[in-house]
Amino acid sequence: MATADARRRLRKRPIGTTIFLTIIGYALVIGTFVLDIPLYPDLTLEQINLLTHAIAVINLAATVFLVAGWYWIRAGEVAKHRLAMLSAFALILLFLVVYLVRVGGGGEKVFVGPDLVRYAYLIMLAIHILLSIVSVPVVLYALILGVTHTPAELRETAHAKIGRIAAASWILSLVLGVVTYALLNHIYSYEFGILLVPLW
Repeated sequence: MATADARRRLRKRPIGTTIFLTIIGYALVIGTFVLDIPLYPDLTLEQINLLTHAIAVINLAATVFLVAGWYWIRAGEVAKHRLAMLSAFALILLFLVVYLVRVGGGGEKVFVGPDLVRYAYLIMLAIHILLSIVSVPVVLYALILGVTHTPAELRETAHAKIGRIAAASWILSLVLGVVTYALLNHIYSYEFGILLVPLW
């Protein structure tokens, strides 16, 4: 009964709920960067590297689910699409927890490599971060519509249009995140310092 009531409320206010959840998400991330809250443990370089690798695996898995979900909805397999998108969202929530612990308890990895590659790295990183920020409300809105409406009802909403934008921006952001991770941690190198700007 409580679940049905919550679903009904979400269904009536998808935009308000999206705005509310977006603000909470932004506040968590900004608060972690700006405020020195003693909430996170101090991490060693080994722990930071472990969490960095975990973030890359989570993002790669989320990308696989998103691509599968996109494929399944185009093939008309709604139940598989729904499961894939909910799985991708669950992975992004896991990413958020791991990322906040990593940033809150760690430092900064600064890319070390040839200038041309460094510029490409910084451009990809900037696009990754921008898409991550912009896609939050779009993804949340598509998700809220998806979980509060039946497949037949969704045809009368903006879910398909918003979902395409959400999935495309989310997939591109995740792929660029994994590429910058590989450049920083495996292909080239980094210097480690005090956290100023999060670079993985």
